[in-house]
Amino acid sequence: MKILYICHRFPFPPKRGGKIRPFNMIKHLASTHEVTVASLARSPAEAREGAGIAPYCARYEMAEVRNPVQVGRMLLRIPTPSPSSMGYFYSSVLERRVRELIARERFDLIFVHCSSVAQYVTGVQGIPKILDFGDMDSQKWLEYARYKPFPLSAGYLLEGRKMERAEKRLARQFDMCTATTRAEWETLEGYRTGVATDWFPNGVDSGYFAPSAEPYDADTLCFVGRMDYYPNQECMFDFCANVLPRIRARRPQAKLLIVGADPSSAVKKLEDLPGVTVTGSVPDVRPYLRRSALMVAPLNIARGTQNKILEAMAMGVPVVTSRIAAGGVDAVAGEHFAVASTPDEHAQAILRITGDPTERQRLAVAGRERMLLQHAWNRSMRRLDGIIEHCLSARTRRRLDPLQAKEQRT
Repeated sequence: MKILYICHRFPFPPKRGGKIRPFNMIKHLASTHEVTVASLARSPAEAREGAGIAPYCARYEMAEVRNPVQVGRMLLRIPTPSPSSMGYFYSSVLERRVRELIARERFDLIFVHCSSVAQYVTGVQGIPKILDFGDMDSQKWLEYARYKPFPLSAGYLLEGRKMERAEKRLARQFDMCTATTRAEWETLEGYRTGVATDWFPNGVDSGYFAPSAEPYDADTLCFVGRMDYYPNQECMFDFCANVLPRIRARRPQAKLLIVGADPSSAVKKLEDLPGVTVTGSVPDVRPYLRRSALMVAPLNIARGTQNKILEAMAMGVPVVTSRIAAGGVDAVAGEHFAVASTPDEHAQAILRITGDPTERQRLAVAGRERMLLQHAWNRSMRRLDGIIEHCLSARTRRRLDPLQAKEQRT
């Protein structure tokens, strides 16, 4: 089968959430199908790195864009019904190349990851199309509106509402729509578009993210995530203000490592607090996880699956997370990881694990086993195969039914 795969960020190397899911899909599909990848690169460096996708697909089309131009496209859409996100991920070069590919090649399936790039193929007819929303972006923008100050809050509220209307409209132009988690799927189902929907989870590379015999420091906590991403920034500001002091009151030597690329100046300033280290970009997050008693993921804004939680659990590092972030992980609170809602609950869970090596070991083993069982990429990709098969067979049935009816009339 020949597949055209379109995604919003060039999916190599798979170092961040927006690239991990599409890369693993492409790698899996290309093992038995001919896959052409089409996506955007936002800098010459990203374009050079992105060329590493070549062994994992039949070919790729890459359109380089520049952030100032894309921001301009985004701003121009503010007074229009079209979401600004669509402008940010639009490239006339990529649109032309996709159009030429479809005119030149006979594709059996078009697979789109992320609603913001569905615009490139909405008008395409005669080819089965699947739209993997991943996360429902509209709901993320609506959440941002609750946390951002005015007038940013008003901007995010407007974008969220426009995006929700666009998601409903786009869904109706595809044969099948999918999401990352059951919760995201329920949002998608709630749109009642009449289009078939399903979901398949993110996985984790449990061979790369594996336990180690290295000793950990019972006083060290860590948070892992890109620090130019607002939900990560917001949760660390909140944690350092409201949870860490409670922990250090009981455990004065407690330390927090904030590990992630591109921290803002406000994030860097957190190092002024006792016990806090902001690392910035690191070549490998695993050594920081291994030396930590646990990883905290106290996100107040979270959609879909937080890959950082899967990775820590796969490494046998216990996780204490918020309820909203826990919703994207197929695991049981209290059995595989700790889930908390308030600063007191977070502090109590962390102190319990850091103060009890037996409890830490129990969560380490249970978390790793759960990842192997429920968040293995091979299991997720089997679900994807079933979704694609269902989509193609349903389209075939729709095409044959009128022919069969005509035969019966004659």
